[in-house]
Amino acid sequence: MEKALWYLLAGTRGGPNRTRIIRQLDDRPQNANQLAEELDLDYNTVRHHLDMLIDHDVVEAGSEDYGALYFLTDRFEHNRDAFERITDRIDDDSTNDDGPS
Repeated sequence: MEKALWYLLAGTRGGPNRTRIIRQLDDRPQNANQLAEELDLDYNTVRHHLDMLIDHDVVEAGSEDYGALYFLTDRFEHNRDAFERITDRIDDDSTNDDGPS
């Protein structure tokens, strides 16, 4: 799972938004529309990120119905420490980036 998290959070442009979605779902389960509103993102953008997170077993839908709530998976919970290490590293790298020399 750690490799998948590196890819999802640091290896693609959508990493910051995926991190925000994970943190929001850690607070409480929400549906895609609620996430879009809370994070001030387009609904389709949130759906795309949720699909990526589902494909990598980070997030799961509570049902297939419209308005389904999304939850963090048990597999993610078992790898939460890897998520925290990765996001800490990303944050450290971004704050230490002085730009071009």
